[in-house]
Amino acid sequence: MEKGEILGFLGPNGAGKTTTMKILTGYMLPTEGQIKVDQLDVVNDSMAVRKRIGYLPEQNALYHDMGVLEYLFFVMEARNVPKNEQKKNLSYVIEVCGLTSMLNKNIGELSKGFRQRVGLAQSLIHHPDILVLDEPTVGLDPNQIVEIRNLIKQIGKGKTILLSTHILPEVEVTCDRVVIINSGKIAAIGTTEDLQKNFKGRDKIELVLKGNQSHLFNEIVNIESVEQCQVSHNSLQTSFIMEIEKGKDGREYIYEFVKNQNLPLLELKRDQVSLEDVFRDLTITEQQS
Repeated sequence: MEKGEILGFLGPNGAGKTTTMKILTGYMLPTEGQIKVDQLDVVNDSMAVRKRIGYLPEQNALYHDMGVLEYLFFVMEARNVPKNEQKKNLSYVIEVCGLTSMLNKNIGELSKGFRQRVGLAQSLIHHPDILVLDEPTVGLDPNQIVEIRNLIKQIGKGKTILLSTHILPEVEVTCDRVVIINSGKIAAIGTTEDLQKNFKGRDKIELVLKGNQSHLFNEIVNIESVEQCQVSHNSLQTSFIMEIEKGKDGREYIYEFVKNQNLPLLELKRDQVSLEDVFRDLTITEQQS
């Protein structure tokens, strides 16, 4: 990972994401292999590595009976933040994480969204170069997810962030690159655009015709480049979703068919490969094999 990069860390349950993060942050010892942070070994140079890392685990381990301000001072003391830097560090995390109105409240009184903000604040309080965030938006409502997502993007301008999540649209709008692991091994790594471009599955095209046109199924299956087709209909329209031969577009042949038959065309579109398509293709295929 490069400085200033946000890397999405993806994989199915049990793939090894949280284990990797716990080893990286010094909570677990590796049984084999090696992890280095700024050329420092996480086992032999554990304390030096921890000083460089801020960690927000999936289970946000906050003391609910402590006040927000009290807790942040406690974390600074535990992190050995020098006394002459504490005020500056505190002001920074309060502003960045939007905690001004919550400072005099107990953590147990806060909403889930604000508790996540406090968790982010504790991970930033010692000005680490690297943030490790394990499911930072789990359990949040859609509005809170957007708030935390924007907060991570803002923080990421000056940090290196490893972000684990199961919310794939979040990865697409937040992360610079993505690594997908399966059964403890890297299945793919790159930008979302690269992963979508190298997708092994077939492209899909959806054709929507006015009225019930399901009787055209056999003719549509026989259109050049069409390999499979699914049809659904109601009294207003019929939808044909076609899987297209690898390396071909297919829309030209389908449009020619519609034009020659003088069919009531409502829509013809190519479905874009999503990160979910890539994820499922890499993880399900490998699990089955």
